[in-house]
Amino acid sequence: MIVPIVIMLPFLIVFTSSEKFYPQFFICARIWAKVIIFGMGFNIKVEAEEFPERDKSYMLVANHASMLDIMLMLSVIKQPFVFIGKKELGRIPVFGFFYRRTCILVDRSNQRSGMEAFTEAQRRLQQKNSVCIFPEGGVPDDQSVILDQFKDGAFRLAIEHQIPIVPITFHDNKKRFSYSTFTGGPGKLRVKIHHFIDTKKLELTCRKDLKERTHKIILEELKNPSFT
Repeated sequence: MIVPIVIMLPFLIVFTSSEKFYPQFFICARIWAKVIIFGMGFNIKVEAEEFPERDKSYMLVANHASMLDIMLMLSVIKQPFVFIGKKELGRIPVFGFFYRRTCILVDRSNQRSGMEAFTEAQRRLQQKNSVCIFPEGGVPDDQSVILDQFKDGAFRLAIEHQIPIVPITFHDNKKRFSYSTFTGGPGKLRVKIHHFIDTKKLELTCRKDLKERTHKIILEELKNPSFT
């Protein structure tokens, strides 16, 4: 994680100095992610029913089980997006410095922090960025849980800004590189990008149904993979 950051350090410092350079930073972030993915011996296989279009905003949502989730999302989505992620990752040396400067941070133990993150996400969406949220709110503590319940935030934002939900399933991240010590190994990382879910004309009262529909799509793909 650190080596490609150090190599690109001058560019990263410049590109994180202002939000107007975010598209340039995003290119660097994708290079960083791909170096890590392929350097660790992983190869990506993507099956997509749709691809995000350039210059459109989306709400990207995926299951969360590994540190690879961040790198894999950056690798497969070409259009600039902003992560909403947990504040704790900002403490990682070197990586955390740029994470704090470019992502929307949430302290899950602080309700006010959640509201501030929500407001910041609204601002970034108004700038025509996409937003990525792992709606489980973290990696499930119970390792037997395939997909934890989703929180409302992503779906509320998508409805308020009338942007499509992009459900994404990461099949192999937990097996290849979990949070458990001395587990995993090189191999294939399968990614399924599902048909987008339109939110036009939906009201905020529909967010529960939207959340459950998205959860069902990802859970079904995890239980019954559509490709190998």
